[in-house]
Amino acid sequence: MDVLLDILDTWVLDRFYATVFPRPAAKFIDHPFPANGSEWLNLNQNINRYVEVTPSQWAVQSSWPRDNILRQGLSLFLVAWGFGTVLYFISATISFYVVYDKRAMKHPKFLRNQIRLEIKQAMQSMPGMAVLTALCFVAEVRGYTKLYDFPEEGPFALYTYLQYPLFIAFTDCGIYFIHRGLHHPWIYRHLHKAHHKWIVSTPFASYAFHPVDGFSQSFPYHLYPFLFPLQKIAYLALFVFVTIWTVMIHDGEYALNSPMVNGSACHTIHHYYFNYNYGQFTTLWDRLGGSYRKPNPELFDREERLKKDEIQKQVQEMERLVKEVEGEDDRCYESEAKKTQ
Repeated sequence: MDVLLDILDTWVLDRFYATVFPRPAAKFIDHPFPANGSEWLNLNQNINRYVEVTPSQWAVQSSWPRDNILRQGLSLFLVAWGFGTVLYFISATISFYVVYDKRAMKHPKFLRNQIRLEIKQAMQSMPGMAVLTALCFVAEVRGYTKLYDFPEEGPFALYTYLQYPLFIAFTDCGIYFIHRGLHHPWIYRHLHKAHHKWIVSTPFASYAFHPVDGFSQSFPYHLYPFLFPLQKIAYLALFVFVTIWTVMIHDGEYALNSPMVNGSACHTIHHYYFNYNYGQFTTLWDRLGGSYRKPNPELFDREERLKKDEIQKQVQEMERLVKEVEGEDDRCYESEAKKTQ
């Protein structure tokens, strides 16, 4: 994130902070190269390791210099919020129009105005998730992690390739236990219930969380570079991958029928029946923890999965489990709303 932050500082944020938090007049620098040059020479040290970028005159005209922790926190909050929102809308919209089986919207457990409600929940939660994420990013740019720049700086040559499966294995384990913990009755009621409002989800449900819930399930991603080496490019690439994967497991298209990969079908079972398939990437920890439920074969058949008998079977179990887990079902379903009209 330090490299990304330096780019944004050079292109946009230096001028913004110089305008909003100007340097006192007595210390104002008219020329971009002050006499001692020390402040100027310290700028862009990280970014220039990748590409030569020359700071503008605005770089030293703010009372909040680039290494000010409040400035870094605000900047990284805006990055997390803006980038997360854009990536959410792009990936969820593409998934909805290209991949999602829209016949699922006729399911009896599809909510009235559900897509609008999913987006509303995601937009309300995104700033809170961004605040918590920015705290991790600030620690990263201030040097508290084991992130490194180039492959040769890694622990050993093969680590350039091993860091990806190691990251997946670490985060998959962490998310499993966090997600399972979120289903504790007290925690579920106050945090995780908001996400399980969507029994039949769409891609727009991927970030429709309570903000603390959403951040907690991303926490292993942020924790990994504090404990283990990770290349900065891999860090950014994995951030994008995790976001897109979260959309994919809510897309309702069951193309991957794998006993090991926790794909969309496995996560659909989690939304349907609550207490199964807590994993994020693999089924390993669900198998070890006794919470794995194999998706019904009918889910992989586009005709069978929406037949009346199959739907009725799903609904009966859903209603039993909603009563068991939540007590009263306060959802407003589209099918029920139509009956009252």
